[in-house]
This record gives sequence, structure tokens and C-alpha cells, in this order.
Amino acid sequence: MSARLYNRLSSLGRLVVLLAAYSAILFLSLIIALLLRFDFQVAPEFWTRFWKSLVWLLPLKLVALAFFGQFRTLLTYFSLPDAKRIAGAMGASALIASIAWFVLGGTNVVPRGVIVSDMVISFLGLTAFRTALRVYREKLSAPVDGSTSSRKRRAAILGAGTAGAALLRDIQGRQGLGLDVVCFVDDDRAKIGGTLHGKQVLGPTRKLASLVEELDLQKIIIAMPTAKPAVIKRLVEQINALGVDHDILPSVAQLLHRQVTVSHLRRVDPEDLLGREAVSLDEEGISGLIKGKVVMVTGAGGSIGSELCRQIAEQNPSRLILVERSEPALFAIEQELIGSHRHVELVPCASSVCDEDSLSRVFAKHRPSLIFHAAAHKHVPLMEGQPAEAIRNNAIGTEIAARLAIQHGASKFILVSTDKAVNPTNVMGASKRLAELLLEQKSAASPECAFSAVRFGNVLGSSGSVVPTFRRQIAQGGPVTVTHPEVTRYFMSIPEAVGLILQSALQAKGGEIFVLDMGEPVKIVDLARQMIELSGFKPGEDIKITFTGLRPGEKLYEEPIHEMENVEPTSHPKLRRLRNNRSNGSGDLVAEVHAIYREAAGDGNRLKAWLTEKIPEYQGIKC
Repeated sequence: MSARLYNRLSSLGRLVVLLAAYSAILFLSLIIALLLRFDFQVAPEFWTRFWKSLVWLLPLKLVALAFFGQFRTLLTYFSLPDAKRIAGAMGASALIASIAWFVLGGTNVVPRGVIVSDMVISFLGLTAFRTALRVYREKLSAPVDGSTSSRKRRAAILGAGTAGAALLRDIQGRQGLGLDVVCFVDDDRAKIGGTLHGKQVLGPTRKLASLVEELDLQKIIIAMPTAKPAVIKRLVEQINALGVDHDILPSVAQLLHRQVTVSHLRRVDPEDLLGREAVSLDEEGISGLIKGKVVMVTGAGGSIGSELCRQIAEQNPSRLILVERSEPALFAIEQELIGSHRHVELVPCASSVCDEDSLSRVFAKHRPSLIFHAAAHKHVPLMEGQPAEAIRNNAIGTEIAARLAIQHGASKFILVSTDKAVNPTNVMGASKRLAELLLEQKSAASPECAFSAVRFGNVLGSSGSVVPTFRRQIAQGGPVTVTHPEVTRYFMSIPEAVGLILQSALQAKGGEIFVLDMGEPVKIVDLARQMIELSGFKPGEDIKITFTGLRPGEKLYEEPIHEMENVEPTSHPKLRRLRNNRSNGSGDLVAEVHAIYREAAGDGNRLKAWLTEKIPEYQGIKC
């Protein structure tokens, strides 16, 4: 039997079972309502009216259930939204039946009291039926090896809020997880002493040590997605000191609009400790910018590009074009979006922004209105020895994409830049500053398209960042290598950075550079220590930290703003606008960058000398 035929039979079988079960429940509820109305002494004439009403009243209620989606639902999954839909269906059918009573003057229709009682009894009967099926499913999903709750790992959920409650319900529905949640722990005095889904709420969290001992807790789950990083850090330190296994539910920014489930649980990452409070965005404005538009993301498979795709897909563009030269990365983000955003038309393009012919065909066919240009080389030491590749991809690729955006009527073009473009000491930063200058010339020459750039620092967990490197070194037993004890970097979470990129696109008028508020810089050695501690080791004892010295082109600290750039506030507190007061010289920079690449692609020192000429603040290091 084919899978398609099996699915058809399965759907038909579910429909038949639901139709039979619902019909029986609705029939019985109507009889009970009639009997209650007349104290179980129903006159013959009312039985006659009952049977005549049943002919149209039962189909009416079944049609209402179908309209409210209760024939498409899975039998054994039932929750509050389903109960609300059943209530809506019964209420709607009761309203129509009442109107029929008045139109017919009560003739051949059951009494009004029966209609009202039947609405309530039908709702109770249907919800009881669906709840019973859910309980039966949860019972069947328990392990068959005879394990009991005493053999499960006793767990507590930190946070008796909406996220914690949703997580408990999901855990209770997955008996095979081997978890027995025995309580919630919360600092809210109003909640302490109460119960949530049958589990007692204890607290405060400062008593966690005694609770672990008294309740024999073997696992703690932090379900506080809106908590500040300082709170998470304090809790993690407490739990680490107790030696108890622990997981965390991601932050609101990471969860976005996804439902809380067990599958979202993960180990505590540095992002949870170094991140900032959730950033409030102009969701309505961003939605208006993207909804129904054709949007292109270059570098769609990268850390920033893929998150751009996710957040843009949430805003319902008419088409989302994914430009990525890495086939595996392109396939991964395409498959993810197919699974999570089926309503969005996706156009995967295995192409490089440096391939003008290929990119031109994409622009001509789809004519994107918004372009988010995230394609770039970003690894500082690698690019230091390959200045031609850095210029080609980061600067020339940007120019090609920007020129095609003008030719095909795009309204906005947003370049994802970096704080390394300010007073650059490396080729990568200089090439990104060159890209910014190229966009400034494009903006001046073509005001019909708003060209803007967005600068920010390092992104936690992105490919090539220190976090994956440190994690790998810890797994290997160390040492963890840090370039210099005083080196600092700005860090942001990927969702926060991308949210502010979309916010800057909303405010872009053309010619601006936006800078994201990245908070305070973090010492890399402190990050290394925290990651070692999160892995259950002691820095300097179990895992050593060694200093290797700054690599070519690296700085001790980064600067998001040049001293000659004017800083202006925007309507968003986390976003600032820069206006350039520097003289960037005259002449056709586009022609010059193409010419120098053709002439000196094999001469790294000449390319660096040219970059120094065009970007005076850049002090190149010879190859």
C-alpha cells in the first residue's frame, strides 16, 4: 500500500470515528437537556417536537464543529484552544437554533430552555470525550518496560510562568522522556504555595540547595525566557555549585513565535549569560515594510543571513530569494524554512554575489524590492593573507549587488557591516569600510534606492566566532587559547542583531550608517572562563587557559564609531544613525576598485597600499 493511499485511509478513518462519536454525544446531550427541562416527565407532544428538531439540529451542530476545525484535528491531542473552538461551535449552533425558534414561533422546535441546556451539555460532553482520548494517549505513551515515576529523574522547573506551564504540559505528554517534574520554583511571593497544573510552586530560588536535598532533585530546568542575563547567571552558578544536571529554555528572542516544547531545551550557553534584555521592535512597522514584498537575502546560509531569512519569513513576504554560494548551507536553510514557513514562496539561488551574470538573471526574473546584503568574508586572519579575495567578495560583490538593485528598481538595500570597518587594522575591516564607501557613492548617484549600512560587533555562536572554538577546545580537554589577556569584543545575540537590522531597514532613507547599541565590551578571557565553568570544569585547574598573542590585523578593542562621524539618535533607543564628515576623495571609486583588482589581484602588498590610499585610517600590514 502506498504512503499516499495509507494517509487517505487514515484521514477517512479519523473522519468516520469523529462523525460517529460526535453524533452520539450530541444526540445524547439533546435528550438529557430535554429530560432535565421537564424533570424527566416529557409529554408526547414534546417528544414529537424533539424528533422533528433532531433532523436539522444535529446536522447543524456537526456543520458548526466542522466550520471550527474539529474534524481536522488529531483525536488524541486536546488543549485549551480546542476547547475554545468547541465552545464557539456549540454557541453558534445554539444561536442559530434560537433564531429558528423565534422565526417558527416555537412550532416543531424544542423549547428555548432545551436549546440553552443542550449547548452547555454538548460542550461538556465533547470536551470530556476529547480529554479522555488525550489521557488514554498519554497513558499509552508511557514506557512499556515497567518503569515508574520512582525510576524517572526527579526534576524541578524554575519559573512558574506561561513558559514553565507549557513546558510541564509537554513533558507530561511525553512519558518516554523519563522525567518526573515534582515542583516549580519561583521568586514571586504571590505564586509560592500555590499549584500549577497540579504541581506545587515552591520558593524562593535562594532556597534551591535545600529543595534539591529535600526533594532529591536530579535535574533542574530553567524556564524563564524573559529573565535578565544577570538572573540566569546567578541561577546557573547556584546549580553548578549543587552539581545538578540542568537545561534552559531559550530566550524570547530565540523562541520568537514558536510554541514552547521539550525540543527547545538545551544546555546553558554563554549567550544566556552575556546577552542583554529582549529588544523591543516596531513589529507593525517591520511587518508593513516586508509583508507582500519580494525580498532578497545574500549570504542566506550564514549565521546572520539565515536568521534574517527566518525573521523575514515571519513577516509574510510574497517571495523570499535566498542567495548563497555554499550549496550545503543553502540547502539547510531552505529545508528549515520549508518546514516552518510553508506559506512563503522560497527561491533558493546557488550563486555568488561576485558572479554578475548569474546574479543579474536572478534580479531580472524576480525584481526584489528589499535587499539585505549579508554575503561577506569575515575571518580576519584568513583574509589578511588574501587581500584580493577580501576586496573581491566584500567590496566588489557589494558593488555588483547594489548596481543590480538600482537597475531593477529596488527600494532599499541594507549592507550588513562590522565595527572592524572603523579605524581598520586588517584587510577584512578595510574591505568592509570600502563597501560602505561604495554604497555612499551609490546613494548619492541614485536616491531612488535607499542604500544604508548597519554596523555591529561579534555575534555569539556565529560561524568563526570564539564560542564554537572554545567549545571544541574544552571538549578536547584544553587548553583554551586566548590571544591576549586584555582583548575585548562587543557581543550580541544573533536574533537581537537581526531584529535591529530589520529595524534599521524600516528607518533607512539613504546614505546612513546605523550602529547598534552593543552594550559593554566583554573580555575574551572572561568568556573563556565562563564557558569552562558551564562545562563543569574549573578554569586553570581542569582546563587551562593559554595566551597566544594577537594575530596579524587584530586589535585589543573594537570601535563602532569613527571620531569624524556625527552620531544622531533615531526613534529606537538601541539604534543610532551616523553621518560622515570625512572627505572620501573624489573620482569614480567603483571604476577604481574594479581596476585595481584586475591589475593587482596577485600582489597583496600593492592592494594593501591602495587600500591605505583610499582609506587613510587603515594601516596595512605587508603580506
